[in-house]
Amino acid sequence: MDPRTPVPKLVLDPSLPPGVARTLRTSPGALHAVRAGAVPPPAGPSPAAVVAVTVSLIAAWVLTGPWGMFTLGAVVTGLVGVRALAADPERRDARRRLRVAAEHSARFILPEDLDEGCRDLLARAQAATGDVLESEVHAAGLLDSIDNAITLPAEVWRLGERLADLTRTRAEHEKIVPRDLPDDVAEIFTPYDDALDRALRSLAARVATLEEYAREVRRADAVYRAHRRLEVLRERTPDYERLLAGTAEDRLAAPHIDGLGGQAREVERVFHRSLDEARRAGDHLISHTPLTAA
Repeated sequence: MDPRTPVPKLVLDPSLPPGVARTLRTSPGALHAVRAGAVPPPAGPSPAAVVAVTVSLIAAWVLTGPWGMFTLGAVVTGLVGVRALAADPERRDARRRLRVAAEHSARFILPEDLDEGCRDLLARAQAATGDVLESEVHAAGLLDSIDNAITLPAEVWRLGERLADLTRTRAEHEKIVPRDLPDDVAEIFTPYDDALDRALRSLAARVATLEEYAREVRRADAVYRAHRRLEVLRERTPDYERLLAGTAEDRLAAPHIDGLGGQAREVERVFHRSLDEARRAGDHLISHTPLTAA
């Protein structure tokens, strides 16, 4: 694999409670185990243990009366408590994580849930989203037309759901449709092939929209950095004016001095123009046809 190729990462439903999301994000082994078909053990005692304890209590009632049953019940309760305290905490935590992963198996998407083409699209979308959310203009609150911290994770989740659905459908399609078909018979399957291709193109266009937004944000970031440095230089303009005035005649120095202010104003204009372009790209992203209707 080309090291420059983005690698897809886990995608979580952004509407998950924070505690559940944190558990899933820190439990890759449990997530993969659930996808492989692992079933978490029951949280309580096994049915066989319940039956055994019930039979023992009934026998104690018959043989020794209520006090004997009460004594046996207290002993059993104490043994269960001691066993719970003595249980391996790491095993308990592993079982808990597996249960959480199993209960929310429909609310996370692993790279292995996608075929190669869909993994590439997801990785590109995540890379573009990361560029926006890690940008300086986003951190400074300058992209105020949309709430990127909410909109972009939701966009990636919807995209991931559609990619997983497309992956499953394509896998089933390949199993159903024979590979070697006569030409006249192959035409019958063409509408189904076209439906898969259209779905893929629609998702690819959505990713391209995200990438265009990220490109505009990166450009705004570069201009923002230049703008901030120019602000520092602007405060020191008198020092440069003094140097120019001291090393050249006034009539030669004046154009250069005026040029300092002109350069500052030009960077200011470029900066605001770049921000406007990034905002328009973001507005186009959220006004795009929803994925559910693609």
